[in-house]
Amino acid sequence: MSSQCYSNTMNRTTPPGIILIRTLRGKDWNLQTYRYIVLLITFIAYACYHATRKPSSIVKSVLCPYPNTKKLTSSKFITHGWMPFDGPEGTSKLGEIDVAFLACYAIGMYIAGHLGDTLDLRLFLTIGMLGSGAFVGLFGMGYFWNVHEFWFYLVMQMIAGMFQATGWPSVVAVLGNWFGKRKRGLIMGIWNAHTSIGNISGSLIAASVLDYGWGWSFIVPGVLIVFGGIIVYLFLAAYPEDVGFDGNIDSAASDLMPNTTVDGVDEEAQVSTKDVGSRKGSMNRKSIGLVEACMIPGVMPFALCLFFAKLVAYTFLYWLPFYLTQTEIGGEHLSVKAAGNLSTLFDVGGIVGGILAGYISDKLSARAITAASFMYVAIPCMYLYRAYGSVSMNINIALMVVTGLFVNGPYALITTAVSADLGTHHSLRGDSRALATVTAIIDGTGSIGAALGPLLTGFISTKGWDGVFIMLTLGAFIAGLLLSRLVIDEIAEKAGKPLSTGPQNSRERFRTITSSYYRGAHGIIVVYDVTDQESFNNVKQWLNEIDRYASENVNKLLVGNKSDLTANKVVSYETAKAFADEIGIPFMETSAKNASNVEQAFMAMAAEIKNRMASQPMNNARPPTVQIRGQPVNQNSGCCSS
Repeated sequence: MSSQCYSNTMNRTTPPGIILIRTLRGKDWNLQTYRYIVLLITFIAYACYHATRKPSSIVKSVLCPYPNTKKLTSSKFITHGWMPFDGPEGTSKLGEIDVAFLACYAIGMYIAGHLGDTLDLRLFLTIGMLGSGAFVGLFGMGYFWNVHEFWFYLVMQMIAGMFQATGWPSVVAVLGNWFGKRKRGLIMGIWNAHTSIGNISGSLIAASVLDYGWGWSFIVPGVLIVFGGIIVYLFLAAYPEDVGFDGNIDSAASDLMPNTTVDGVDEEAQVSTKDVGSRKGSMNRKSIGLVEACMIPGVMPFALCLFFAKLVAYTFLYWLPFYLTQTEIGGEHLSVKAAGNLSTLFDVGGIVGGILAGYISDKLSARAITAASFMYVAIPCMYLYRAYGSVSMNINIALMVVTGLFVNGPYALITTAVSADLGTHHSLRGDSRALATVTAIIDGTGSIGAALGPLLTGFISTKGWDGVFIMLTLGAFIAGLLLSRLVIDEIAEKAGKPLSTGPQNSRERFRTITSSYYRGAHGIIVVYDVTDQESFNNVKQWLNEIDRYASENVNKLLVGNKSDLTANKVVSYETAKAFADEIGIPFMETSAKNASNVEQAFMAMAAEIKNRMASQPMNNARPPTVQIRGQPVNQNSGCCSS
């Protein structure tokens, strides 16, 4: 092995809990079962992360009570507040606490993404969960230790934010290792309900133990995430190789039924058949640099969009319970506990929004259109919630759920399916191990907005809540606006023609092919005309379509046709070969007229497909098919004509 390529890799082993289960059962699970387990464990893991973020929003009205909340309970810590947050600058200090956490979270995200591509994701995630639990719990211990120093709470939140940054890049990368692109939006939309489930759980737990002292609102979620970290360490197979499967799982296998085997064994594989693969542990991995990841098409537009989308979402996350205690609903103010419980309905809407956004984006094959549409619809929803949410409890609930749906929908879509799509972009030459880095860039940029929103709210809310909702409306509008370029491209693609931004694109003659053309293909030959520069320019667009619609590990071959017309040749062999090498696919020139290299091209593709299929332990796979994309070959009287 080259030390240059593999200097940042390490050996991994099968999780100890899985080893124990194999020993007790005497046989192993099939691929589909492992996928279900990965979905469940990563769901639990990130729900625990979000549960530990909610207590601060619940206890805001306890630490910094307003006159209308003091009379709602006889609890001493609500009546008197808690130094140093009980003064006139209390909301500002709470905003500073939030921004300290989220700023460290955003900074840590960029570091964590790179480390996640380099280190064992299972151990990395475990350490992050244990550290998060420890420092969230220490924040709560300030109540029992009678700590009133602002710096103590600030430091605890900052360190907790750094540990929290390990979560998102890791769980998305794990899912990317196990699932292909097909139905990724729907799968991750459902899976991303962990965000709202965690928020709901954290809110209910924090509110339920509030009467025993606000410190318990932090300690109990902290203990839960520690237990979650132990589960991750014992049972999470972060890579298919760690439990004996080939790392290049084709997305065609994603659609295996639960009773489908992957190794040719009747029901489930015997333990011994997995031992060799588990010892491999996918040792040969290398990470991608931040700059290289930023250059992947679509990464920065979605990252900047998420900046404003999370600004809106996290303002609701951190300040909605506090807002509910400050606003009369049906002529009455809510108690702190009632406000915390009511705020969970925003996340109920978020669950529906995440699933709906994923489903729609899969159906339309248009991530940008879906995300932008949700952000634009969120604007009137927020206006209606502010204007009419105080009329009655029923109206407040209905508007809160709808607002949560449209606010959290694009946030969920971008942080899951979009991040995973871009992390397996064709420019990465089939290396899906950049998922953690790409996810970290997108979510890290979004987290800067997540830090800014609650911070500004802490200051703006002192002048009234109308200013806060104006800020949220502007944030949603800018988020949608930042996707305009991608939205126009997707609309043009759906219309069957590219965007006319220049002479070359205006002369485009090749219609976009629908996803059904690519679905199920094991090999795709991309053909251009060596006498037509424009057709060569279109190769990149075709590869983008393949990357969007085809299976993740589909074999590709670039072919330059009409090589016999040497006098008319405008695309040199060297130019095309350099391009093919850059994106990591084979290349050859052919002539359909004199049959030069035509048979060799198909034989080369067939050999590549055979070699790949032989290396994947799949059973009941569909027969390989080959799609040809490019210039049609004109025929005259039975012979090919140039």
